[in-house]
Amino acid sequence: MMKMTTSLVTPGTKVANVGDVEAGEGTMVIDDSIVSTTVGQMNINDGVVSVQPGKEIVNIHIGDTVICRFEKLQEKGGEARILVVEGKQGDVLPSQLQGHFHVTRLADRFLHTVADAVRRRDVARAVVTEVSPVVRLDFRERDDCGILHAICPSCGDTLVAEINGDWNVACPSCRYQSYRALADNFGAGWAELEQGASALNLSGKRWGRDAETLFAHGPSGRATYIAADVREDGRERTYFRFEGQGGGQGRRQKAAPGCRLFVGGLPREVDTEQLREMFGKHGEMTDCIVMTDDSGASRGFGFVTFTAKTQAEAAISALDGHKINGRRIGVRDADNKEKKTSGPPKGLKLYVGNLPFDADEKAVTEFFGDKATINEVAIATDKGGKPKGFAFVFVSEKDNGEEIVKALNGTELKGRRIKVDISQSGGKKRSKGGGDKGGKSSRELRAIAEEEGNSKKRRPRRRD
Repeated sequence: MMKMTTSLVTPGTKVANVGDVEAGEGTMVIDDSIVSTTVGQMNINDGVVSVQPGKEIVNIHIGDTVICRFEKLQEKGGEARILVVEGKQGDVLPSQLQGHFHVTRLADRFLHTVADAVRRRDVARAVVTEVSPVVRLDFRERDDCGILHAICPSCGDTLVAEINGDWNVACPSCRYQSYRALADNFGAGWAELEQGASALNLSGKRWGRDAETLFAHGPSGRATYIAADVREDGRERTYFRFEGQGGGQGRRQKAAPGCRLFVGGLPREVDTEQLREMFGKHGEMTDCIVMTDDSGASRGFGFVTFTAKTQAEAAISALDGHKINGRRIGVRDADNKEKKTSGPPKGLKLYVGNLPFDADEKAVTEFFGDKATINEVAIATDKGGKPKGFAFVFVSEKDNGEEIVKALNGTELKGRRIKVDISQSGGKKRSKGGGDKGGKSSRELRAIAEEEGNSKKRRPRRRD
């Protein structure tokens, strides 16, 4: 007796050859093959192959009640994976597995974002209000709709219903409290009460100050809280202050003149914490940030605010022109609109390419020898601080650039033939054609542009 069961097969799948076994239930013969006619498990028993159908496929209709789990949360909407359709046996149609919802259909309260009322992995009950072009869910349709089960994002324990001001759920293991759009039988047991857990949603009520302050930390940055102000005559007034991103700080309080500094020329790998550590040695700071783009990458500059002007001046004196990973930073008063008078070291700027990666400032200086007077050597490095194989050298001989290039270009340093040329910003204007590029490759030219034009927008290339 032979009996064998295989994994899942789909309609049209070849399960055996004619002659080897007989075609049984859920199969048919096509030419010399036996193929499946349904979705299910293939079985071979006593020389007969059959396919036992799996669960039925459930097609969701408007008005159906579903159990779902939140998976994707955005500011004003989200998606929930439909786990089961109540009252129907079988698997949900694959094209209907994801249900979409809007923030207004979560609870009868104003919500700044979806995350104010639900979290990922929460399990909830909802009513289907639309099936085409996508399945749409409503969690406000009935009192038994809403969150059925939720876990603490801090410790992972199951949350319980507990009213405390605006908060209606709490963790029994830690101090976590929050708000959820609850269903009547949230956490089990609530269904036995005359008034279910949905009463804890506090429908129609305004948020208190604590809740508004917390919600202001979210991505929308549109939350408000009531702040008190006292008029000169003693009368109080209230007003709404809009909060923004970044810990609910929103509109920053304006610093005293001379206390806020602009920090430019930062290497891309320097973050806010490193900037704070660097400037924190010079006084007490009220704010410190490295500006980033939409992807979170550093934009190469930041701002630092001290409590006193004397501290800011001390930071400028100590750090303006300081080198970080081979790059010279600039520090100035952010409120001073005048352009910074100090610039790069005086002298002729030379490009030195094809450098050995182990060549340091001392080696480059010795390479020039008595051919020029070195004011500064700036070896280019990547984000990790590794040398890129080229450097910029500032020399005092402004009028002898061609002689220096002629004497050193093509000579060897540590077995490598070095390229030396006057930098494009060194005073010699080059033609825009392809004939006068100083013998540099496109990679070298891009390296120079990267070093010299980080703060400048590149002009679009003209196409004839």
